[in-house]
This record gives sequence, C-alpha cells and structure tokens, in this order.
Amino acid sequence: MSHLSEKRCTPCEGDESPLSHIQAQNLQKQLTQNWQVVANKKIRYQFKLDSFASAIEFVNKIAKVAEEEDHHPDIIINYKKVTIELTTHAIGGLSENDFIMAAKIENAL
Repeated sequence: MSHLSEKRCTPCEGDESPLSHIQAQNLQKQLTQNWQVVANKKIRYQFKLDSFASAIEFVNKIAKVAEEEDHHPDIIINYKKVTIELTTHAIGGLSENDFIMAAKIENAL
C-alpha cells in the first residue's frame, strides 16, 4: 500500500459514492495530524504557525499543491492559524482525494 502523499488525486465527475464512515476512518488513520471528520462530509484541521507571514507562506505552498492535484481546499486564515477543509463537491462528501490532499498538505509544513 502506498502512502497517501505518494498518490495522485484523480478526476471525480460525480459518478462515485462518497466514502462510508468506516472508509473515512481508515484513511484518517494514515494522516499524521489529527484531522477531524465533520458529519462524514469533510475533513478539517487547524494549523498553528509562528506568524502571519508564515501562515501566508504555508497557504501559498498549499495553493501550489492544490493546483498540481486539481483538488482545492477551503482555506481560512486567522492571523497565525490556518484552517483547512477538504471535501469532494462533485459527490457531496468525502473521497480518497480529500485524504491524499490532507497528506500532501501535512508534507508542505
């Protein structure tokens, strides 16, 4: 089994079902940070950084990865905190792509 961060996001056209709660939990265990599964529809994590400038730098790294993977998170910046939420809008819930992006975001730290 390859680590999530080594995988690539695949296009999702809405023809697959969202992950079950158990599938999401199994993928969540592969992440190093304690991402929160929210209503089995999205995952969320709040990163705490040293400064506003480092928060912006981190978000720019995330943006680069998101463009490369064509899977884009919702990002909230609040001074030194960056909150990331991932969901697959095309299926109205979680897909493996969300967990792949979470792993890649962790690597961007």
